[in-house]
Amino acid sequence: MKKTRTADTTIKPTALLGIRAVSAGRLVLFLVAVPLLLVLSLLLGSSGAGLPDMQSPVGKAVLNLRLNRLVMGVMVGGALSVSGVVFQAILRNPLAEPYVLGVSGGAGLGAALAILFGAVAFVPLSLPVSAFVSAVLTLFLVYGIASRGSGGAPSVYSLILSGVIVSAICSSLIMFLVSTASVEGLHNVIWWMLGNLQPVPLEQRTVSGMLISAGFLMSWMLSSRFNALTLGRDMAHYQGMNADLVILGGLLSATLMAATAVSIGGMIGFVGLIVPHVTRAIFGPDHRWLIPLSAAAGGTFLVLCDALARTMLAPIEMPVGVITALAGGPFFLLILQRRMKSAWIA
Repeated sequence: MKKTRTADTTIKPTALLGIRAVSAGRLVLFLVAVPLLLVLSLLLGSSGAGLPDMQSPVGKAVLNLRLNRLVMGVMVGGALSVSGVVFQAILRNPLAEPYVLGVSGGAGLGAALAILFGAVAFVPLSLPVSAFVSAVLTLFLVYGIASRGSGGAPSVYSLILSGVIVSAICSSLIMFLVSTASVEGLHNVIWWMLGNLQPVPLEQRTVSGMLISAGFLMSWMLSSRFNALTLGRDMAHYQGMNADLVILGGLLSATLMAATAVSIGGMIGFVGLIVPHVTRAIFGPDHRWLIPLSAAAGGTFLVLCDALARTMLAPIEMPVGVITALAGGPFFLLILQRRMKSAWIA
């Protein structure tokens, strides 16, 4: 008896998304440009362009400071960018970033409490720990509010609206704390809120790097599932995927990265919005490539913004958060108007 072959009717998410292989030429150009731009950032400072005098103790200290700020920029920028990628995939919203769900606001509230109550002076790791705990509690609060009346599976719109409301509440609480703080505490919190890449203690930087790496690895392991999730919860279910579990895992990994970045770099906005869109427009929407490339692009972008912040009004140094806000505001309006139809599947 002749056997008949059953046709494979399984539709891959990458096919539905129109995902193609990443252009080798663009990838090579990107891999060459990233280290060159990072080296360029080391040549820019308040004293002018070029490497400092390595024969003097001051020159060595200046170069060491620039290197430490480069490491901080790579960590914070990469974490915020990958968080933006994950939030945009889960929420299927091109305007999503770490601030949209109140995650950054919650992390900021926890960090502000640690700074104002002096916990940082006695326990250096209290800043990232308090920021992460506060961010996770905020995430659960947002998820719980959005889940009410929806049978435990909140919609994208309820998550966004709940996140915006909770974020506004967190911002109000931070303003209240600032208004009642001492002069010294007020200065520390305001400078931190504006965003900066001043090096933190090595112990704190090491722990933060481990937390960001864990969040990145978890996000990258879920990258193929994010491809299916971008098509909608129903399509992901038909692909044999537990959408709720993937959403929860993605939210936790993105929260871990965003909270850690906020704890060491302050409230630096728009990095998680700008970089994922530009990277997606250049390399396509496949999250298996988009996540690592966004991490590299985000780190490089923030390092360049920091170099610009310390050279624009030299010898006065601007907070790097001001530079990213100046770049992100017009970009946000551009996305809002054009929706970047060529780079996003609605």
